[in-house]
This record gives sequence, structure tokens and C-alpha cells, in this order.
Amino acid sequence: MQFIRAQFSAFIGGISDYLIMLACVELLGMHYIPGIVIGGLVGAVINYSISRTWAFSAKEEGIASQFGKYAIVSMGSIILKSSGTFVFTDIIGLDYRISKLIIDGIVAFGFNYTLQKFWVFKEPSKSVS
Repeated sequence: MQFIRAQFSAFIGGISDYLIMLACVELLGMHYIPGIVIGGLVGAVINYSISRTWAFSAKEEGIASQFGKYAIVSMGSIILKSSGTFVFTDIIGLDYRISKLIIDGIVAFGFNYTLQKFWVFKEPSKSVS
């Protein structure tokens, strides 16, 4: 159940990320890389909020420490998504919108979920009495 909740949380953050990126590029005329960064930052805040309270129910750890770890994961994610989208778009020749969706899927499962589950929102160790 936790996996499904985490994926739903990531989906909500990801949709926000993608729509903001599109708005930055299509409406504001930005290059897609800054659009990815801006969308990624907003999507990360949304995903963190849902993940902490609902997906992982991880409110035991202090918010500053936990959000610091989440910020590190999010920056890594944004770097992977930006560089991966660049490769698929500028080197392989795919449309940036398609490239971003492909890379998002790879990063979401191979990087974000793993680090969130086992590091950011890790369940506290139970002490043996």
C-alpha cells in the first residue's frame, strides 16, 4: 500500500512539475531546461508535503532534517531529469515533451522512490528491550 501511495504522491507532484514546465516553455518562451528546474522545484514541494503526511506517514523525524535529505534527492532528480531530457532532445532528436516523460519515468522509479523509501522517509529503527 505504501508503494501505491508513494506513486500517487509522485504522480501529483509530477503532473504539477510537467504542467509548470510546459507553461514556462510554451507560454513564457523559456528554454526547456530552466522550465524543468522550475517545474521540478514546485513538484518537489508538493510531493514532499503529500509523502511526509500520507504516503510514508513519516512525521517522527524533524522536518528540517527530513526536508534537507529530501532537498538533496530532489536536486539530484532535477539534474538527472534535465540532463536526460537534454540527451534525448538535443542529441537523439525527440521532442522535449516526450523526452521529459521518458526520463521522468526512469528517474521516478530508479532514483526518487528508492532514496525516499530507504533514506528520506525511512522508518525509525525499533529498539529491542
